[in-house]
Amino acid sequence: MKAIVIHAAKDLRIERREAEPLAEGQVRVALEIGGIGGSDLHYYRDSGFSAVRAEEAAMAEPLSVCLHATRRAGGMVGQSVLVTGCGPIGALCILAARRAGADRIVATDLAAFPLSIAKNVVADETIDMAADPRAMERFGADKGTFDPLYECSGAAPALVAAIAAMRPGATIMRLGLGGDMTLPMQAITAKELTIKGSFRFHDEFFTAVSLMRKGLIDVKPLITHKFALDKAVEAFETAGDRSKAMKAQIAF
Repeated sequence: MKAIVIHAAKDLRIERREAEPLAEGQVRVALEIGGIGGSDLHYYRDSGFSAVRAEEAAMAEPLSVCLHATRRAGGMVGQSVLVTGCGPIGALCILAARRAGADRIVATDLAAFPLSIAKNVVADETIDMAADPRAMERFGADKGTFDPLYECSGAAPALVAAIAAMRPGATIMRLGLGGDMTLPMQAITAKELTIKGSFRFHDEFFTAVSLMRKGLIDVKPLITHKFALDKAVEAFETAGDRSKAMKAQIAF
């Protein structure tokens, strides 16, 4: 069989590997589509291991991450929701929050392309923080606007700018990988904000598949590129370009 293997940073190769014998209770699956996610890009840029993982459906896995965060955030019906960072996870959080009953969803980013995707997947308002770094200030009136926040950017400035816009007692969901941050703890304490981490998922995978099958969550607008297996390097380079790619996939 063919495998995509990362030997070092920027050293991605397509190799032939012998399929290992099945152990008791295991099954062999044929992988049709593999999505390039943030972790895969991390392995590609900084070195790691296998770039595309078998047992994962192309969009069910990242959607499961967002459903898990939505479950941890608590009740969403009628809420005003803020999403910082509109990459694939941020865009899928918008879809998950809307399906969970959110009334108003505002999304922020520093780039025009991901904001256009966020708008396309039902965000009520998108904000380009690069164009107007003070754009969030209007949401700080009357003690704040949002509960909860999905923090999907991994950038401290995005989270800091959002804190003043959160309602007292609101929940901040910090998703996935990202660097350590220095945060204004006094502001967080004074507003009695709750910060929760959300990393990967548990049984939400089956819910993600079910919601997509029923047409209750449409992830197709997020799939911007699809590459053949022999174009894997181009696929990874494209997937890391936020000016034109949301979710790039490799067809096997």
